[in-house]
Amino acid sequence: MRHLSLALATAVSCLASPLIAQDGDAGAALYIRHCATCHGVTAEGGGPMSPSLVIQPPDLTELSARNNGVFPVIRVVMRIDGREPLVSHGSPMPVYGDFFEGDDTAVKAETGQPILTSRAVVDLMAYLEGVQK
Repeated sequence: MRHLSLALATAVSCLASPLIAQDGDAGAALYIRHCATCHGVTAEGGGPMSPSLVIQPPDLTELSARNNGVFPVIRVVMRIDGREPLVSHGSPMPVYGDFFEGDDTAVKAETGQPILTSRAVVDLMAYLEGVQK
């Protein structure tokens, strides 16, 4: 029983902490490799693929500004990992949820609730949060 209580206390403290440790540098590398083609190197849209898209990729540096100054953790995580599909140029946005699978990590959403995703998605989200205007 004591081990169960210790495990439960550890799990609760992890989920109650602020955003789990994130690596913005790793996220920047992931962004350049997987996102910049459409969203541009500066995350402001206008990447080299964007002229061929019917719906232009948004400026990702304004996510917080478009959400009353709060970075939309849930929406960003769910768009990247595919839980919230986004119809772009006639088909879903390339979803890297399968690519980023594994190494499950809890992150605190803007609502205070934990959301489970992969370490790579958390790192990518940390990068995007860091480039907000």
